[in-house]
Amino acid sequence: MRATGWLLIFACAALLLAHAQEEVEGGSTRTILAVEQAWSEAEARGDKRTLDRIFDNAVVYIEDGSLLTKGECLLRLRSAGSHLRQIEAGTALVHIFGSTAIVVGTYREIGVNDGKTVLRRWRFIDTWVNKKGSWVLVAAGSAPLIR
Repeated sequence: MRATGWLLIFACAALLLAHAQEEVEGGSTRTILAVEQAWSEAEARGDKRTLDRIFDNAVVYIEDGSLLTKGECLLRLRSAGSHLRQIEAGTALVHIFGSTAIVVGTYREIGVNDGKTVLRRWRFIDTWVNKKGSWVLVAAGSAPLIR
């Protein structure tokens, strides 16, 4: 009977810990998706200050085969933002591994090129790290979706 009692206590403790972990990860997932959205909005507005806060100083950004540093990325995003009107998030999956999170998803950009509206769809993978309580982007890669 005594072993059954300990087993019951252990099972309850395990369930409570699992539930607490789900709440932490669920909160982190919502936070990361919110920061992803803030990034999209800042990029569309050309908001360099917000992008500077979101990107880690050592961020590695790959797009269309080009490797960009944080400085190069901010310059490119700012110049691209002048023709970018909107970024719409598609599906996104967040996988959390302690203080690191991987986000895989899609988005589309609506912009203007030579006076014509242009729509481009992308697939991306972003890597976030929680540093001092804030999620910062340390690596990102995207490629155009071709259909």
